[in-house]
Amino acid sequence: MIYFDNVSKIYNGGRSVALHDVTFQVAPDEFVSIVGHSGAGKTTLLKMLIAEDKPTSGQVFFESLDIHKISKGSLPKYRRKIGTVFQDFKLLPHMTAYENIAFAMEANGRSDAEIAENVPQALELVDLGDKVWNFPHELSGGEKQRVAIARAIVNQPDIIIADEPTGNLDPIATYEVVQILKKINDLGTTVIMTTHNKGVIDALGRRVITMDEGRIVRDDSEGKYVL
Repeated sequence: MIYFDNVSKIYNGGRSVALHDVTFQVAPDEFVSIVGHSGAGKTTLLKMLIAEDKPTSGQVFFESLDIHKISKGSLPKYRRKIGTVFQDFKLLPHMTAYENIAFAMEANGRSDAEIAENVPQALELVDLGDKVWNFPHELSGGEKQRVAIARAIVNQPDIIIADEPTGNLDPIATYEVVQILKKINDLGTTVIMTTHNKGVIDALGRRVITMDEGRIVRDDSEGKYVL
């Protein structure tokens, strides 16, 4: 599904190498964790995947599509295939959980009937069916992140990118969020997650790609957190 082919990214006129000859692939329905110290290149890699940044050299493919040859007008259609979850939730504070998720569907041109059907289903999937009309300030950190996950999945993307999704959460909320991501993966959505959390990685027992100074230094099919 996803293929990075000898991808390098150099900033500041060659003085800063964010990625160096990165090659790997992600199959449909995989759950892949990407680990590494701050500055290892994890975020740059994700930006390549959603076409927020371009390689200095190499190519990134989604199926047979070279992501960085997509026209500007076609990018929104491509990005609808990807749902994104951030460390800081990025919920709109003046909107309820329902409205935050509905807003993502409205932006994709979905009908009122689709919104009315799919938003409650997404909230049920993340175990927040009783928090439909709560505002973000009425939710715990873990509940906010679960709303963010519901928002990411409501348009039924092929891939979920979760960038440090448990970075601001306590251990119990971290466990709940990871279990939901596993459930989403089990339902057939590819998940790519970056994390610093050793406990999360060790508990998952799924594929782990380890990065260091812009390079992939390990790629284990059932990995542990090794740095």
